[in-house]
Amino acid sequence: MKKALLVAAVLFMTISYAQEQKQIPSINVSGEGKVKVAPDQASISISIETKGTRADDVKRENDKKMDAVLKFVKKSNIAKEDYQTQRVSLNPNYDYEKKKHNYVATQTVQILLRDLSRYDVLMEGLVDEGINRIDNVEFKSSKMKELQSDTRKLAVKDAKAKAEDFVSVLGQKVGKAILISDNTQTYVPQPRMYAMKAAFDAESAPRETLAIGEIEITANVSVNFVLE
Repeated sequence: MKKALLVAAVLFMTISYAQEQKQIPSINVSGEGKVKVAPDQASISISIETKGTRADDVKRENDKKMDAVLKFVKKSNIAKEDYQTQRVSLNPNYDYEKKKHNYVATQTVQILLRDLSRYDVLMEGLVDEGINRIDNVEFKSSKMKELQSDTRKLAVKDAKAKAEDFVSVLGQKVGKAILISDNTQTYVPQPRMYAMKAAFDAESAPRETLAIGEIEITANVSVNFVLE
């Protein structure tokens, strides 16, 4: 009997709490913040791919080219913490047309270039040293954390402005925020791979090969405001 009374009491308190919660007038709105900025850095992913019939010869040739590339990067005054090997592979590849095996060795290096004015000189030097693939070039800003903070603040301000628009015709005011959810999605560019011969031609390639434009940083939030 006591157990039944306890369960009933807990159930009554739960229902009462739920009803009390429902009685709090509130509004849930979304907000977006955007900041555009000219990038001042680039994250560059480059690779050396070597093919041949003997695994040891292919690996040796690939290592030799990569050794020259890394020495060039170091000589280009790129800080050691700004470049790193991302992937090393050696795989058999069967040519069904010729009915024989060959091997493909690949090494990929990620480079953070902090001065975009050096892009052309760096890339042309890397090509001369043996890279034959650009996997990706992603533009960045050195002030990314500050800019992301700015976009979050703008997103919350946008949410509050929307809430005030909604309730302005109801004779109510927007009160304190009781819940804020960050709905920002991180955009990761897909790798773009193409042969270096198509990208660089020693006789015809212009010295300026980048149109950096602007990068857009966004933040999205949902905010639940109490109505007064």
